[in-house]
Amino acid sequence: MLLAIDAGNTNVVFALLEGREIRARWRIATDPRRTADEYAVWLNQLLMLEGYKIADVEAVIIATVVPRALHNLQVLADKYFKTTALVAGQAPVEWGIELDVAEPASVGADRVVNAIAAHHLYPEDLIVIDFGTATTFDVIDYHGAYKGGIIAPGINLSLDALVAAAAKLPKIAIAPPENRSVIGRTTEAQMHIGVFWGYVAMMEGLVARMRAEIGRPAKVIATGGLAVLFDDNSDIFDAIAPDLTILGLASLYERSLKTE
Repeated sequence: MLLAIDAGNTNVVFALLEGREIRARWRIATDPRRTADEYAVWLNQLLMLEGYKIADVEAVIIATVVPRALHNLQVLADKYFKTTALVAGQAPVEWGIELDVAEPASVGADRVVNAIAAHHLYPEDLIVIDFGTATTFDVIDYHGAYKGGIIAPGINLSLDALVAAAAKLPKIAIAPPENRSVIGRTTEAQMHIGVFWGYVAMMEGLVARMRAEIGRPAKVIATGGLAVLFDDNSDIFDAIAPDLTILGLASLYERSLKTE
């Protein structure tokens, strides 16, 4: 079985896969100081709860946008899973797709892995929206080449900044307003409208501009925890792919086996 690890700025996601089937997944807050031993104790307990054991893991593949977290995850693979972790974007798992941008080396690993998975699922012109610490919009053409995109503040980040900078504003949950009115009659209602419908308007506006620039119909694929929330209140998405990054890591692993 394959253990795929997606180390993001906010959370590290671990997924246990058999082929392309995800058997279990877990997440933990990203902390570059967390040691391999701490990861192992946590993972061992979770594996047992799902009916697995450490010995069931035959390979490990990692994608990370947090360089400081990589070393301890590699030690985890070496020490406890008795295998050398594959790192997305590094030999023998180079990307295998064209990064048609000015600075290919600066593209986040998660965004490239998403592009690989999205093209595998939908081999056409795509816009992939990933809701994470940042909200990213990525363009992949019908050949599978990564063409660039947009980085916007994530909705949680935007809300935290608003509350931190305005002393009298309360903390609110990220949820759709009670109705579709965009004229709030209380402070909390106005905040919900500004955060939620403001974000919907941003996405709809940016996607319209991106489609116009692409010049061809482009399917919009959403991934990340908040994708479903927005999908229920907008028709912007053509498909939801919650496990896009993990599936991209599985594709990279399969490709590495073919090149051995």
